Amino acid sequence: MQTQSKSAVVPAKSVYFFAAGDTDGNAGMKNILGGKGANLAEMTSLGIPVPPGFTISTEVCTHYYEQGGKLPDWTIKPVQDAMKKVEALIGKKFGDVKNPLLVSVRSGARASMPGMMDTILNLGLNDQTVEGLAAASGNPRFAWDSYRRFIQMYSDVVMGMNSSLLEVTLEDLKAEKGIHNDTDLTVDDLKLLVKKFKELVKNGTGAMFPSEPWEQLWGAISAVFRSWNTPRAITYRELHSIPASWGTAVSVQSMVFGNMGDDSATGVAFTRDPNTGEKKFFGEFLVNAQGEDVVAGIRTPLTIAKMAELMPDAYKKLTDIYKTLEKHYRDMQDIEFTVERNKLWMLQTRNGKRTAKAALAIACDMIDEKMISEDEAILRIEPHSLDQLLHPTLDPKAARTVLAKGLPASPGAVCGQIVFTPEDAVAWKEQGKKTILVRIETSPEDIAGMIASQGILTTRGGMTSHAAVVARGMGKCCVAGCGDIEVDTHLLTLTAKGYVLKEGDVITLDGSTGEVFMGEVKTLSPELSSVFERVMKIADTKRRMGVRTNADTPRDAKTARQFGAEGIGLCRTEHMFFGADRIDAVREMIIADNVHDREKALAKLLPMQREDFKAIFEIMKGYPVTIRLLDPPLHEFVPHGEADIQEFAKRVKMDPNSVRAKVNGLHEFNPMLGHRGCRLAITYPEIYRMQVRAIAEAACLQVKAGDQLTPEIMIPLVGVERELEILRKLTVNEVEKVMKEQGVKFDYLVGTMIELPRAAITADHIADHADFFSFGTNDLTQTTLGLSRDDAGRFLGSYVSQGIFAKDPFVSIDQEGVGQLVKTGVNLGRKTKPNLKTGVCGEHGGDPDSIEFFESAGLDYVSCSPFRVPIARLAAARASLKARQLH
Repeated sequence: MQTQSKSAVVPAKSVYFFAAGDTDGNAGMKNILGGKGANLAEMTSLGIPVPPGFTISTEVCTHYYEQGGKLPDWTIKPVQDAMKKVEALIGKKFGDVKNPLLVSVRSGARASMPGMMDTILNLGLNDQTVEGLAAASGNPRFAWDSYRRFIQMYSDVVMGMNSSLLEVTLEDLKAEKGIHNDTDLTVDDLKLLVKKFKELVKNGTGAMFPSEPWEQLWGAISAVFRSWNTPRAITYRELHSIPASWGTAVSVQSMVFGNMGDDSATGVAFTRDPNTGEKKFFGEFLVNAQGEDVVAGIRTPLTIAKMAELMPDAYKKLTDIYKTLEKHYRDMQDIEFTVERNKLWMLQTRNGKRTAKAALAIACDMIDEKMISEDEAILRIEPHSLDQLLHPTLDPKAARTVLAKGLPASPGAVCGQIVFTPEDAVAWKEQGKKTILVRIETSPEDIAGMIASQGILTTRGGMTSHAAVVARGMGKCCVAGCGDIEVDTHLLTLTAKGYVLKEGDVITLDGSTGEVFMGEVKTLSPELSSVFERVMKIADTKRRMGVRTNADTPRDAKTARQFGAEGIGLCRTEHMFFGADRIDAVREMIIADNVHDREKALAKLLPMQREDFKAIFEIMKGYPVTIRLLDPPLHEFVPHGEADIQEFAKRVKMDPNSVRAKVNGLHEFNPMLGHRGCRLAITYPEIYRMQVRAIAEAACLQVKAGDQLTPEIMIPLVGVERELEILRKLTVNEVEKVMKEQGVKFDYLVGTMIELPRAAITADHIADHADFFSFGTNDLTQTTLGLSRDDAGRFLGSYVSQGIFAKDPFVSIDQEGVGQLVKTGVNLGRKTKPNLKTGVCGEHGGDPDSIEFFESAGLDYVSCSPFRVPIARLAAARASLKARQLH
């Protein structure tokens, strides 16, 4: 666990009591009491029937980890004192052999983490107290059922016992007796199980099952604190951006029993349907059961509506309480309850987890019900959740076999036949086959195969690798950096978990989780409703920043406009160079030994580039379009294999040896820091001159057609003021020349990408020659942190899990490092030009946390891949609302 660098201060209060008329906490104390403890206290204060108990604060969890996994001594007395207060209220005594008080021990972090941490029920039972419970309740079967449950839970959670061994013993006994349900076991059966369980625990753990109730309690409290750092809890925290330093609280509560017979029950319910958002009571319950039976699916539960028939009085009270809770919290609630001998007790309430579809519906309904404001509705909807609505998802009911897990690089769910080359992906598509392109890593040359395939799977690369960036731009499902998979490009096989799959075998990708599945898993198609449109329109009225898109093709631009993009913040011209009709001309330009031959090749490209830009201008109809001039190093475009070199040389009637020599001469040891971006144009100005002319000619055609537009021409990788000064002059000269030739005038801007630390800290000088700045945070992250986005995925997981980075810095911007360079660049640029337009066009432009940071930095707009535009619109609205709240 990530702890504070210096010892945490001993809190003045570490244990908080809750009972009717005597409650220490409230719903506003989640940081200290966790969500569960805070809400138990709040329900108690509302007069709702809650079994009394106490909560050990999250601050104790911090000390627990600081002391090497040991409970601090100063916690012991407050816990003992709180237990005495519970005993006095209940009229039972903890550890008493005649009338024992039993307790539950539950976790509760400030953010809801359903099922991720541990719970122990029926604590305080031993061979003596079980007899006391049997006598006091008049129900020996219930007492011994509770005892066997306690041994199962405690040995698993606290002692590390393999719980399946106990489960098998239970199932074997049921099979031997010819019974199906646990409830059919007799008292003698349960006594036999308890004896066998204790023997198995001793053999499995080397320790006797503890019989002293206080020893049980301290063990359980420690185990719940430990469960904060189980692999599943860590994974959940990383997925939902929950800091490790928060810790969990522990709530100790007097037990109420749903397993005392047919007049007892337990259940879980939601005040609205968490799948659809429909305003109806939704849930399940079980008669004669305890909580884990409902959650674990040990028995098939009944719908909550059935409770009205079986337990009408308890159901009426539950209905009244759920309505009270929803009205009080002003949000859909997830509640847990137990009925003990027809008396209803509430065990938990929290804001319910819901699908994106439900979140939108509930938000709009609550606005209409005057329960919440539009601002509150926007702040409640998680932007990331909109991914569920924009892409196909896996059917949650479908069976599946997980092959491997990589990075969730681009959302969606797809299945198809494995192919290992882009050429095969294209060929198979022409045959009507659906494919998954499996590569060790992708390059720009793979683009045709990426377009042809249903989805992309790579074994290397991170969240901003080529595969990830391009796939997101196309709205195509992608799992990247899947190191669990081994690809053999010679045998054309994929190996994972002992399975060997060959070309043509079917796999399924879930780009939202990074999982890869064997065979075909059924998917559900996305649906965008009127509710979605309503929420987006509300969000647009709340945000300050504009939202543009990163789009390189007319199709991407059209998709982005449908999702509400207000222009293009990044059009990468290099992606246009890989078309089959132009790649040879690009290569001829690169291979050329002199300016004349280069210009001759560029002349072939000019009309193609002009048509590219014209098509995009037509779709964007007056919205701003930022076109980045050529950025990648030239070696990315040349043929590499010997066969490719020979074929290219033959097509263009060149000597293969000359081609090979030129290709070899372009090799760089570190291309990312090599001869690329504006450095190419300093060396070969004719390349940028051709691109600028194509942009200007396309703009002239649009103006003549009656459209208004202001192209934004962006020069990449500027690090020194003089680079931009030279290339701005080239750009302006060429645009003015074209306008004079065409007899047309239009406004245009010339700006630069800020993607090098030097550019950010000298932005006041660079701004002298720039009409706008666009922060290229992908490369700015690489150059600031000294990390390769394609290679860092191999170890960044360890950096996140150990708290070195709060998140993957290529997914969410490093606010303290890279972010400060962004702020510096904005401030220095506007020192020179107060009205300098600033935006971001890296992948961070679609990340909600990064968008919140960009709002604070004062950027004018964010730009992201088309399918993230709705997410960015909502995130920008939330960022604006939060900023207003702060001020």
